[in-house]
Amino acid sequence: MSELSIPEHLSNRALRVAIVGAGPAGIYAADMLAKSEAVSSGALQLKIDLFDELPTPFGLIRYGVSPDHPRIKGIITALHKVLNNDWIDFYGNVGLGRDVSLEELKARYDAVIISTGAQKDADLNIPGVDLEGSYGGADFVSWYDAHPDADRHWDLSAREVAVIGNGNVALDVARILSKHADQLLETEIPEHIYRLLNDSAVTDVHVFGRRGPAQVKFTPLELRELSHSKDVDIVLYPEDFEFDAASDEAMKSNNQTKTMVSTLTNWLIEQEEREEAPSASRRLHLHFLQSPVEILGEDGKVCGLKMERNELDGTGNVRGTGEFVHYPVQAVYRAVGYFGSAVDGIEYDGAAGVLPNEGGRVLDADGRHVSGLYATGWIKRGPVGLIGHTKGDALETITHLLSDLDTLAEPAVDQPIAELLADRGVDFADWQGWLELDQQEKQLGADAGTVATRFGEVTRDRIKVVSRQEMLEHSRAKKLAESL
Repeated sequence: MSELSIPEHLSNRALRVAIVGAGPAGIYAADMLAKSEAVSSGALQLKIDLFDELPTPFGLIRYGVSPDHPRIKGIITALHKVLNNDWIDFYGNVGLGRDVSLEELKARYDAVIISTGAQKDADLNIPGVDLEGSYGGADFVSWYDAHPDADRHWDLSAREVAVIGNGNVALDVARILSKHADQLLETEIPEHIYRLLNDSAVTDVHVFGRRGPAQVKFTPLELRELSHSKDVDIVLYPEDFEFDAASDEAMKSNNQTKTMVSTLTNWLIEQEEREEAPSASRRLHLHFLQSPVEILGEDGKVCGLKMERNELDGTGNVRGTGEFVHYPVQAVYRAVGYFGSAVDGIEYDGAAGVLPNEGGRVLDADGRHVSGLYATGWIKRGPVGLIGHTKGDALETITHLLSDLDTLAEPAVDQPIAELLADRGVDFADWQGWLELDQQEKQLGADAGTVATRFGEVTRDRIKVVSRQEMLEHSRAKKLAESL
């Protein structure tokens, strides 16, 4: 970027960029722009407005990562540093297509970056998926993460539960279902979530993966965290430990795969010794080489799960054996992936759940780049990879945006976006509002103090605010109204 040519009209004013989606992908894109040589050298000034339909920033980190992931949630510290700069403003509780249109953003900014992610469950097309007691994993994550738009209640009356999927979300769902609620009091979960989890009837959670132990999609960190749950036994099955040539090669060439297979194998060996000791009150069963065939129902409710056993085919993929197994479960959680949603005013690939793009340049129906419009994160490439992978995404998109500076149309409207939102009565939140809410959540934790649990005393550091309206008590719009 050292040879980047700065257009004359940007020599005396800041490049104005709108980013829609205030999760890691959007914030990383802002950070990459600020750290680009053009900006850091002073050749290009920068002004970013970051929008989110929620009143709070941080997206997936706040509402898609389990509360008992303190190390992953520590990413918020780095994202906080990005947002705590003069060149970026946060506008929460502002929905694209609801409160402001894409055309209105394009009229006010040189470029618009879409980073809305993938928030809904991918489909699992098997019979019985619509039965009562069949849930989407993403919906459950939103509930236990206290998303303001999630239902406050969740039915946890099932004793035996199935989780379909072998990724990190599947393990998160299984761990929260099987973990005793008292262990979660050291996190930021609100009281109503604690109470429902504490009253849960669950005794057994079964996690099913289509392929073998060497092909799982979760990470060593996720796997190890299963063993941190107290009074929960991990149950493995020797017949599931099948390896083919591709499995052997993966274990030789990939340290992560080797670590996970080693961990699982050691747990299987230790299981015989553990079975001679008193068992825990809950069990977390890990099944491999099984594919869902049908969710079984009775009187409209889940009563079981039909699975087909698979075998590895030598390439690391699987084929069905024609052998079926029935599990008596009363609830099924589908955690087979996330899926992106359409964005108002932009072409959408409904098959892949992404915005059609080339390296982050958003394309129209004819495959042409829509000038000034970009995408990054899961809405750009689909819900694959870890949170940190969105940095590479952002770099690619930002590199293309900067190389397009000469072709970007100048903003046609000078009206500040805050003025437009205020004129429409949009109750929007800003960065100062988040800082105040952040302090409020810490104060709620301090007020709760030290709590006695079945596993010992726990000091609560913070408790998450749930109500959207309560969050908006700190909004800029409300403060402006009170000052009049």
